[in-house]
Amino acid sequence: MNVRRQISTAALAGSAVLGLLAVSACSTSGATGKEDGKLAVTASFYPMQFLAEKIGGKHVSVTSLTAPGTEPHDLELSPKQTAQLGESDAIVYLKGVQPAVDEAIKQSGVKNVAEASSFTELENHGTEVGEHGGHEEHAEHAGESKEEHAEHAGESKEEHAEHAGEESALDPHIWLDPVKYAEAAKGVEKTLAAADPKHKADYKKNADALVEELHTLDKDFKDGLKNRKSDTFITSHSAFGYLAERYGLKQEAIGGLDPESGDVSGSRIKELQALAKKNDVNTVFFETLASPDVAKTLAKDVGAKTDVLDPIEGITKKSRGDDYIAVMESNLKALQKALGAK
Repeated sequence: MNVRRQISTAALAGSAVLGLLAVSACSTSGATGKEDGKLAVTASFYPMQFLAEKIGGKHVSVTSLTAPGTEPHDLELSPKQTAQLGESDAIVYLKGVQPAVDEAIKQSGVKNVAEASSFTELENHGTEVGEHGGHEEHAEHAGESKEEHAEHAGESKEEHAEHAGEESALDPHIWLDPVKYAEAAKGVEKTLAAADPKHKADYKKNADALVEELHTLDKDFKDGLKNRKSDTFITSHSAFGYLAERYGLKQEAIGGLDPESGDVSGSRIKELQALAKKNDVNTVFFETLASPDVAKTLAKDVGAKTDVLDPIEGITKKSRGDDYIAVMESNLKALQKALGAK
């Protein structure tokens, strides 16, 4: 997938070798988990950490590869982190967000791996995503599913997305749709149960409770956005495609799926200026882990305010809530205000 910063194979191989040599000298989540009798789980970044902690409960020791405040897309693994992966009892990650993690997991040899996107269906999203968006619109054969279209082209889903380019690529931001996130939670439950059958019943109980919580969140969004004046919102990068489709909104993003994907074209800025005026957009959203400069400039140009719509890639002191659920509720309030929902 070409929407993330790539790291050379040589660098990854070197990191893996150094990591294996450093196992005995490093204190890893695996070692910690085994010493205290808990399942040692490594999560790639915050949304995966949240799933592992909520579902694993008291039976797991979870460590995230991505420190709070770090842009996850830019993560480069240290030798210690590479070693940590190999020592894990289970890994929870999301393919397509962090290329360094994807490659290191392939080399880790860990048996129990939960890849969150495999438990739901991905769609092709670019900078414009609305209630009629998604992979159906992007497929050349309207009657085909994403998988069938890719199969007829002789490609895997990943290869199809890679060839499609930044403006039409498989979108990994499934955690911003509570329904898809709940599907991922069920898959993580099965992985933890396979790694630790003794506590299978507890993992199921915890996962069921989380899924219920996510269903409540889904209802909150449906009810909270029902009576709105506008459908269109503008945000820094195309992270909210699944959320937009779930609730009948239209996301217009300044940048693509990767917040660091490069300079924004002048033509795109002009499009957004015209769109903002046409749709009476009164708010341009930015996020806390990426530069807000372009969003603030656009807002000034069209006489709009700015506000935060958090993609929840990490929890920091700037986050409007102390966990995923709380920040999502804050996102709902921000959308309600921007879209004139009552």
